[in-house]
Amino acid sequence: MTRVHAYAAPSEAAPLEKTVIDRRELGPHDVLIDIAFAGICHSDIHTVRGDWGPQKYPLAPGHEIAGTVSAVGSDVTRHSVGDRVGVGCMVNSCGECRNCQRGDEQFCTNGTILTYGSVDRDGSVTQGGYSEQVVVTESFVVRIPEGIELDAAAPLLCAGITTYSPLRHWNVGPGSRVAVVGLGGLGHMAVQIAHALGAEVTVLSQTLTKRDDGLRLGADHYYATSDRETFRNLRSSFDVILNTVSAVVDLRSYLSLLDVGGSMVCVGAPAEPLPVQVMSLIGGRRSLAGSNIGGIQETQEMLDFGAEHGIAAEVEVIPASQINEAYERVLASDVRYRFVIDGSTFAD
Repeated sequence: MTRVHAYAAPSEAAPLEKTVIDRRELGPHDVLIDIAFAGICHSDIHTVRGDWGPQKYPLAPGHEIAGTVSAVGSDVTRHSVGDRVGVGCMVNSCGECRNCQRGDEQFCTNGTILTYGSVDRDGSVTQGGYSEQVVVTESFVVRIPEGIELDAAAPLLCAGITTYSPLRHWNVGPGSRVAVVGLGGLGHMAVQIAHALGAEVTVLSQTLTKRDDGLRLGADHYYATSDRETFRNLRSSFDVILNTVSAVVDLRSYLSLLDVGGSMVCVGAPAEPLPVQVMSLIGGRRSLAGSNIGGIQETQEMLDFGAEHGIAAEVEVIPASQINEAYERVLASDVRYRFVIDGSTFAD
């Protein structure tokens, strides 16, 4: 084992604190990555605070990892020392089930091994990117194109693929009418991607505070959901609604905005259940769906697409000592649009 500096939550009720964690020794198919930047995702907060179930502590979160390869195992062929690489929400899967074979490792029927909080093959609990280094199987490491800076690339490993995957799955392209609910960490990525895919993009946000940002990022229209006229005026207007917020929303009101045959896809995950009236679906042959991240191949596709179209996260880089403050600001929606931790500060 190799010990590295990290920040971890000692319990669900305690702030994250500086510590050291163990990284396994480099195996023949492993890649050692020096972490340059690690994004802070809303799901990090939900997880370490036990909102989605009990965890094993101490737990170092972080599944938006960007850095450079510092060593490779003897049988590694995909990556070389010095490569710019990233790691997202998962670090392994069985590789044999039907889902893995078709490139949907995130749905591995034998259990995806998540970047943090999962039981790894050696029985240890995986620890995430809030740390100096990470060791990952080569097939779960993606290449970061030269056209994307590492700090801006880190959030793409979760926020980027979380929004790219459903937009591709629901065949968004020229002629599609897409609404993005919320202009936060996920939403600001969704707007850029949907615009680049050729869709007509509308942002639905509580207020018009971020309207100028939304239009700059590629939105064609921007409406405040606090104005009830919005729901009356936009009834039956969209083919796809991508709900990016991690809070309870009035599904009935949003479903009314779908045209016949439209789909509302939830990628934000609130801790509380979302009630739905079935007649809201039946009345317009509408669908309510959810989407996870994408597989490794699709994640690489997303990064290449982002480099081609100039898509990247807008970030505020912070030292590791400000993680707890950043958590509170995320919960207060006080970030535009993603906090990214400077990996060189974990040892400070």
